[in-house]
Amino acid sequence: MKFSFENILNIFLVFIPMPIIGAYLHWPAYIIFFTACLGIVPLAGLMGKATEVLADRVGSGAGALLNATFGNACELIIALSALRAGLIDVVEASITGSIIGNVLLVLGASIFAGGVKYRTQYFNRTAASTSATLLALAAIGLTVPAVCQMANQHRSKEGDYNLAMWIAGVQFVVYILSLIFALKTHKQLYQGPDEDKGDDLGIGHWSPRRALGVLLISTLGVAILSEYLVHAVEESAETLGLNHIFIGVILVAIVGNAAEHSTAILMAMKNKMDLAMNIALGSGAQIALFVAPVIVFTGHFIGRPMDLCFSSLEILSIVVSVIILSFVATDGECNWLEGVQLLAIYAILGAAFFFS
Repeated sequence: MKFSFENILNIFLVFIPMPIIGAYLHWPAYIIFFTACLGIVPLAGLMGKATEVLADRVGSGAGALLNATFGNACELIIALSALRAGLIDVVEASITGSIIGNVLLVLGASIFAGGVKYRTQYFNRTAASTSATLLALAAIGLTVPAVCQMANQHRSKEGDYNLAMWIAGVQFVVYILSLIFALKTHKQLYQGPDEDKGDDLGIGHWSPRRALGVLLISTLGVAILSEYLVHAVEESAETLGLNHIFIGVILVAIVGNAAEHSTAILMAMKNKMDLAMNIALGSGAQIALFVAPVIVFTGHFIGRPMDLCFSSLEILSIVVSVIILSFVATDGECNWLEGVQLLAIYAILGAAFFFS
């Protein structure tokens, strides 16, 4: 199984230079878009392996933080590129998609994959509940601007932008405090048992320096391909008959968080549910509490202000994700059926965005 997995990754390596070649040869935009997506796959696999080694050295909490940070660097670059291009709807959709993708798709797939192999899996309920609460806070912050806009139809745009800046500031402060909580004052909640993680992937011989180098190079590669991806989004949407919201919520969000997808599922299959939970929920919280504020601040300084007024369907998706997460994260254990339920909700919401 490990041999075939390596072969699959090696096959996908050929897609890495194709978006660059395609842009030079003026290939159709949708080909550049999909080759960029496929090219990110092997790089995400390398990011997951490198993070696995680093997590072995620094503990589950810091390892999950590293994985989420480097994975979300790709998402941040995609969002900033779309912001510079004036695709505000794609930016907001990618934020929504990353949150519901991590809560429903990544966590759901992880719980299902692990549950198929292990009857019941256990995780630290306090850490999971804390992450769920952070996501609930994020949901409130991201939905308030739209509610205020609906309640005050004659409100000026400047007022919406000021509210978004204030909310972004509060969320960023909470994010910094959550890092102190996870990595200093309550780090024991995020540390799983010591196991031979690297041996399972055949990377036990990797040194931390080599793992960090691979992680940085892979992240750079993902960032470069993401630039080609975002520049092909608009024309691809027209060619394929897809709306911007669906591309942002589903396609761009999945690609932007590919590193977390692969690593979290892999950890769950090795019965390391604490690490899988930390990756999925930590990444979702970082999108809402770090990436979104950075985008709002950047938009203000480059003359592309954002008001964080998401559509009704996006608000519904975020709220539903947070509600279902509270049921999954509070008992400290999970099984494959809970994973199926999360995936089912993601499929329903994905269909809603596709047909809207």
